[in-house]
This record gives sequence, C-alpha cells and structure tokens, in this order.
Amino acid sequence: MYSKAFRTLMVQKMTSPDRPDVVTLSTELGVPRSTLYRWVSDAGKLVPPPYEEVPLLAAPTQRPIRMKRPQDWNAKEKLAAVLEAAYLSDEELGAFIRSKGLHEAQLQQWHDQMLTGLEPLTVPRGKKAPESKRVRELEKELRRKDKALAETAALLVLKKKAQAIWGDEDDDTDN
Repeated sequence: MYSKAFRTLMVQKMTSPDRPDVVTLSTELGVPRSTLYRWVSDAGKLVPPPYEEVPLLAAPTQRPIRMKRPQDWNAKEKLAAVLEAAYLSDEELGAFIRSKGLHEAQLQQWHDQMLTGLEPLTVPRGKKAPESKRVRELEKELRRKDKALAETAALLVLKKKAQAIWGDEDDDTDN
C-alpha cells in the first residue's frame, strides 16, 4: 500500500540520531505505529541488492497534518471519494488512498454501502414486511378505540339530554 521509497524514508527518519517521536510521526503521517515499527524491524533483515537504487523523497508526503478519520467523513465526502477512486489505476489508487488517510477496505465498504442503498426494497410474494403487520395491528386497535370513544361520547350526550328533560332524580323526592 505504501511505496518502497516512502517506507525507506520513514525507516531513515526513525533510525536517525535526531529522530522524531514515533507517536508524533504516526499521527502526522497517518501510518499506524505498529507499521512503522515493523518497517524498521524488516529493514534490519533485508539488504537491498547493490544494483537497485531506492529513490529518496525530498518531502515525506503531501498529506495534511491532521487527517480525518474514516468514521468522521460525511456521506457526501464518502461518495466523492468512492467516485474519484473508481476511475484511478492501481498505482494512482494507492497514492489517492494514502493522501486521504484511508484503507482500500474502507473505500470498498463505502462502495458496497452505496450500492446497497440504491437497491430497491423488495418484499417476497406471500410475505409482508413485519412493519406492515405492525401497522395493521395498530390501525385495528385505533379503530376499536375510536369506536369506544364515540360510544362513550354518545352516552354522555344522552345522559345530559335525559337530565335536561327529566331533571335530577334527587329533586323529585318530596318528603
């Protein structure tokens, strides 16, 4: 995922006498500390052939100092990243992913989520969505309660009319 030149430069930085703090370097570049330590460990084991010359970079990368974590990206930014990455070659894709501080798996996950979101919701024949069953049950209960409320209101109206016509029962008693 990272170029050989980038890894070599990071190993040189980490093994130099005036080396920066690994935590600072990790957060600045967006490379996990374990990866940096592994590169240093692997560099001690591997000796490049004399004919192979690894180019050194003048500047480590063109990354911003504070990168957004993938979980901090909003939907619009995710869509733009997926669309931009779709038209890149493998080499360009690697550089793009590093410049954005992403992993290819994260980009693929966003791509899959977008495709899933564009799929129409289908309900197999003969089966209804569980939400529709719940809605029907709630509508049935609402009709039942509306009928009970209407009946209670009608009884109250009749009681008031009966009182208006015949008056209170307590008033009719003459002792």
